[in-house]
Amino acid sequence: MTWRTPRCLTTRRAELFGELTLKFFMFSRDGQTAVGVRTAGGFIDLTAAGLPATLDAMLASGPDAIDRAESIAKQTRRVEPVLGLRILTPLQKPSKAIAVGLNYVDHAAEIKATTPDYPVLFHRYPSSWVAHDEALQLPKVSNHFDYEGELVVVIGKGGRYISKEHALDHVFGYSIFNDGTLRDYQFKSAQWMMGKNFDRSGAFGPEITTADELPAGARGLRIQTRLNGRVVQSAVTTDMIFDVATLISICSEPFALAPGDIIISGTPAGIGFSRNPPLFMKAGDRCEVEIEGVGTLRNAVAAE
Repeated sequence: MTWRTPRCLTTRRAELFGELTLKFFMFSRDGQTAVGVRTAGGFIDLTAAGLPATLDAMLASGPDAIDRAESIAKQTRRVEPVLGLRILTPLQKPSKAIAVGLNYVDHAAEIKATTPDYPVLFHRYPSSWVAHDEALQLPKVSNHFDYEGELVVVIGKGGRYISKEHALDHVFGYSIFNDGTLRDYQFKSAQWMMGKNFDRSGAFGPEITTADELPAGARGLRIQTRLNGRVVQSAVTTDMIFDVATLISICSEPFALAPGDIIISGTPAGIGFSRNPPLFMKAGDRCEVEIEGVGTLRNAVAAE
């Protein structure tokens, strides 16, 4: 089965909803999980229309499920209000969540690191992230809790040894991540795993914008992080050292990428650790990550 990213719906969408990008999200209502697609006036419940109850399952089902979701979005005139839904992370259990370190030149410079010739890669476990509007957790063992706004690449078509030339054909869409990091634990050893995987220390969501709604490889998008309304990070995705196609190709060398896997593509300069004095998140703070065309991920910070 050949993967196809969803076709552009501009003509039909204009008739139904006005200008609309195709944004998938997961939610909980009455104790049941479901998949929705946003419209200008609310959302369409795709699960109620017969599609799987998770985006993980929908992507695993292949392009036919996505085509059906597209068809439902085109034909459904009844939309529901989002108000009152509990928004979940867009994916629940990706088989792989690969994070990238030092992927912006200015960020590497601010921590006095050499610009890498090969990406710094580590794993980020699903237990370490929360959904949009859920609180990030400041653990009781550290107060060096840093923010990192990042673009997420969502794999739609699996494969191994994917060429850079064909890598973007494997992308379903893009989302947002706050790679919350406990800096003191990150640098206890040469491995970053401990500082990057505290329970509920990161955030993912709120939606996945399909690849066909954005520039190829999500290039040229403004990414901005705000802490309590103050802009602390601002860059464009074109500034990445390893672009989306390169990251997919490299990540597919040791193991096959599967539908629903994510690549958390790195953060730009402006992290709190590198400021003088350092600027760390604390209980009561509010952090937002906004990416042009993708959306805004918002989370408060609460003490453990």
